[in-house]
Amino acid sequence: MRSNIRMLSSYRFHYVILDESQFIKNPEAQTTRAAFALQSEHRLVLTGTPIENSLSDLWSQMEFLNPGMLGPLPEFRKRFLERGNNILKEDDQEQADRLIRMVKPFILRRTKQEVEKDLPPLVVEDWYCEMSEEQGKKYEMEKSAVRNEILQQLETGTSSANAIAILRALTRLRQIANHPFLVDPEYKETSGKFEEVIRNLEILREEGHKVLIFSSFVKHLQLFSCWFNDQGIPFSMLTGASVHREQIINNFRNDNRSQFFLISLKAGGTGLNLTEASYIMLLDPWWNPATELQAINRAHRIGQEHKVIAYKFISKDTIEEKILKLQQRKQQLSDKFITSGNPLKDLSSKEISELFR
Repeated sequence: MRSNIRMLSSYRFHYVILDESQFIKNPEAQTTRAAFALQSEHRLVLTGTPIENSLSDLWSQMEFLNPGMLGPLPEFRKRFLERGNNILKEDDQEQADRLIRMVKPFILRRTKQEVEKDLPPLVVEDWYCEMSEEQGKKYEMEKSAVRNEILQQLETGTSSANAIAILRALTRLRQIANHPFLVDPEYKETSGKFEEVIRNLEILREEGHKVLIFSSFVKHLQLFSCWFNDQGIPFSMLTGASVHREQIINNFRNDNRSQFFLISLKAGGTGLNLTEASYIMLLDPWWNPATELQAINRAHRIGQEHKVIAYKFISKDTIEEKILKLQQRKQQLSDKFITSGNPLKDLSSKEISELFR
């Protein structure tokens, strides 16, 4: 659509339907502007995650459906997102109810609970892993190296510099919590999480299950692909760099020998129907619950005939465990982490420093 918008915008369609409409969540993106340029008598959008990043996502999709209904974006942000009126931060129920009343007549929602009779049970389990000794040392060294730098940055740096430095540090700690090899190619020891995942994979292989294995890091998936190759175990793998996507998907779906499907979250979060799998492994859960839900929904959807079990692998005494605890204590943390542009801007210095203790 984006590539052919000059031609497409010259037509007036009877209906324009956007599937996976969260892809127009960024009002400034070229894809969104292209969608806005389409002419039609009627418009419909379909999505399982209408709000991925912030309430601005909702504005963008409603602006496509009913231009002007929620007012200009700066005014919408001022009314619902800025300090003093922030629905999420101030827990302003009056403002929240006001917004709900505005959009509710235009939304037809069918929740999983409403179709539960058509779906098999879903079990999501946090699977805690002990780091190996060398991995633990590596993690503590990295945490010590960045802690003082981050605390100093919070006192003296700009907000944008803070976000960049903190996100960089968080990413490195996440990678080490997975496997230190992800940040240090010279690392020759093992990883507690890697060994625990392998142990579970061997059990599931013996039992004949098909398994989806998701990671935010392609390099992490490549570690498992190397292990599969060394063991002579058939598998499928899908990343943003994959060509012949449909062929890869069909190979997993139709070949009983291919029990394991390595998928990057970015490449496989939407548009996949993989009900042949009944087990899901989230190797490095990210702070955005919607991302995890999208991954799980690749298998737990209409057409699935078996109970679905999803394992979230978490390295103990790491940033992963701390984030889960923070999420339990503060429901809106995930919204703060995934605010577009600067995902950490609404966290207090105390909350940030807790992540590095």
